[in-house]
Amino acid sequence: MKIVSIFGILLVLIFVFSSCAAGPNELEKTPDKKGKIAGFWKGLWNGLIAPITFIISIFTKTVRFYEVHNSGFWYNFGFVLGAGLFLSGGILGKGRRRRRKR
Repeated sequence: MKIVSIFGILLVLIFVFSSCAAGPNELEKTPDKKGKIAGFWKGLWNGLIAPITFIISIFTKTVRFYEVHNSGFWYNFGFVLGAGLFLSGGILGKGRRRRRKR
């Protein structure tokens, strides 16, 4: 009985974690309706405003969290860099704490 329950839990965990796996972006390197492809700078900007965009995207269907019509690696790099600057490394990050001399 114990083996069956462990197997069941393991199976559920496999399904949960595999559902979170990212798939391919079929619209990568294809232009949007305006004929533009988002690159590094657009990725950086989207990463910086990601927390705000995420909250807005919960309440509306017209705002997206991530630009699917992107250039690939450079857009992703800019997005991660921008999100990192906003969340942990810069604007809202702890930064370095200065030690006071006593």
